[in-house]
Amino acid sequence: MTRMEQVWAIRHEGPGVHHNCCQSILVPFAPEMGLTEEQANALGAHFGMGMSHGSVCGTLSAAMMVLGAMGYDNKQAAALLRQFRERHGATDCATLLKASRDRGEARKDHCDGLVYELVEALEEIIAAGK
Repeated sequence: MTRMEQVWAIRHEGPGVHHNCCQSILVPFAPEMGLTEEQANALGAHFGMGMSHGSVCGTLSAAMMVLGAMGYDNKQAAALLRQFRERHGATDCATLLKASRDRGEARKDHCDGLVYELVEALEEIIAAGK
């Protein structure tokens, strides 16, 4: 199963099972980070919804954790952050969610899109090497 297939499965689990946006990125990259799935879930537990108060988007927090754990430097992290900000105009969850609401986009669809986008970006960074 590819990472993207794993992410899709995580984001579409049945009722009663929930992974927040941060966990949805950390879990597929857990082996490369030296973590178990359970450890990745625990690490990301409080980063969904911008640390539960609209701060930095959980997808972006997870991507930064993945890059750090895999030994990427500040240059790659800054480039990813800049790309995200240019594409979305903000990095905080509250602003991102407000913009998606203003567009009439469902919250889950918006968050799923950010999860997929960041997983793709991480895969591109990894493919390019350090």
